[in-house]
Amino acid sequence: MAQISRLYTAFLYLMAFIAGAMLLWLMVSVVVSVLMRNLGLQPFAWLFTSSEYALLYMTMLGAPWLVREKGHVHIELVTSALPPAMQVVVSRLVAAGCVLVSLILAWKGLELVMTNIERHDYDVRAYYFPRWILTISFPISFTLMAVEFARFVFGEELMHSGEAGIHE
Repeated sequence: MAQISRLYTAFLYLMAFIAGAMLLWLMVSVVVSVLMRNLGLQPFAWLFTSSEYALLYMTMLGAPWLVREKGHVHIELVTSALPPAMQVVVSRLVAAGCVLVSLILAWKGLELVMTNIERHDYDVRAYYFPRWILTISFPISFTLMAVEFARFVFGEELMHSGEAGIHE
């Protein structure tokens, strides 16, 4: 079980690393595009397309890691005002709600991927690109987010610390 946990964690960090590389690519592609325009050249069509794809993949691949690191946006105004026992209950209920929403989105994402495959859908921009290659990120990422939120439901660590707003 420890080996599976290590592999899972490595996969999560690999996804986050790829998301970071895509963020770097976005910076490079914007700079190259602006430089080309300033030089009177037409930027390559694939620059725009790859930037749009990178925005999607960067978001989806980085989200599970962000949940693990508690880097997502959440407001602790209410939880910080609750007594410690209620903080635990509310935090676990919110995390359970996040698991439910993530699983629903993963399921709908999988339906979308299957529809894209059945219909032979293509994203038509600079190139004909099979749409399922884009949408496959939905079920994968939302399933992993459900796993990460479930860690806050069943694990020792809480999603909410109850500290926000107190020290500010």
